Amino acid sequence: MTLQFEILATDGAARRGRLHTAHGTVETPVFMPVGTVGSVKAMRPEDLKAVGAQIILGNTYHLFLRPGHEAVQQLGGLHRFMNWEGPILTDSGGFQVFSLKELRTMSEEGVTFKSPLDGAMHTLTPENSTQIQHALDATITMAFDECTPFPCTEAQAAESMRLSMRWAKRSREAFVAREGYGQFGIQQGSLFPQLRKESTEKLTDIGFEGYAIGGLAVGESSEELHHAIPMAAELLPTDKPRYLMGVGYPSDLIRAVVAGVDMFDCVLPTRNARNGLAFTSEGTVKLRNAVHRLADIPLDPACACPTCTQYSRAYLHHLHKEDEILSHMLLTYHNLQYYQDIMRTLRAAIAAGTLRQTAAKLLETCR
Repeated sequence: MTLQFEILATDGAARRGRLHTAHGTVETPVFMPVGTVGSVKAMRPEDLKAVGAQIILGNTYHLFLRPGHEAVQQLGGLHRFMNWEGPILTDSGGFQVFSLKELRTMSEEGVTFKSPLDGAMHTLTPENSTQIQHALDATITMAFDECTPFPCTEAQAAESMRLSMRWAKRSREAFVAREGYGQFGIQQGSLFPQLRKESTEKLTDIGFEGYAIGGLAVGESSEELHHAIPMAAELLPTDKPRYLMGVGYPSDLIRAVVAGVDMFDCVLPTRNARNGLAFTSEGTVKLRNAVHRLADIPLDPACACPTCTQYSRAYLHHLHKEDEILSHMLLTYHNLQYYQDIMRTLRAAIAAGTLRQTAAKLLETCR
């Protein structure tokens, strides 16, 4: 048996679900903190558990380059290596290779690229990307795909999508089914509904344990993004988890949950924390601003995390101005707590049938 997904409640297009895996159960909708190189920046695994994180993301490309998937496998797999017992989803490396631009060449076989670490040449294919994820012991393996650039013509999007679908078939053939593990296919097609539909049909013909929406949040406007998400989501199978890759701001997540998406990841809460920006129930707070220098008040009075209950905005402002590591730690903790609290609130609202009202209230202050 591969991983199993059950839907417990619905409210409009939104779903309250439960994903059963070899490494634990995941309540959905869920936000996955990004631990690209086997670490969520500035957070210990026990802190991730404390904020309510259920599943985290790792990255094939980065872990392949350093320390190497063979080393991770020899040391007991990524869960043991990073001391995280819960589920791990690994990105296939397709997006990272896409972002290399001048350092890569692409063919039907895969992508050859120059390592930015030491200049060595490497090749990622659907087969070895899947094998690397297997060596890492990823709970959820992602199919290898090309992230379609934006903007692009419909013809360019079609060519890119169809290449990704051929790669998806090869990724599936290389996947080793195990109890509690699974593989997700990635829907492509840019902003073109007919291409998204064709992509979904090809993926479901192959058959995966879950399906992701790829190729968004790569330069399109907010209006285009919010039009594309429900369009893409409603095409995907209703009995499988739906994962929106790389999105996004809290307001994006709320709207996507309303549209029927179950899983999310994004670097924004951790990256913005390191830049001194906090997401709060009163809106975003830029701690570098001088207005916080003598602010003897909590970062977010509605938040029960240690950052908000034990430290003032004035102190956090001071830490950020001094570029203290503790600033990164405290703000990352809070931002991830904020994202997890939103997911908890949305799960409860779907179960209670009050999602429309809850989402509207959250969006009053969410960026």
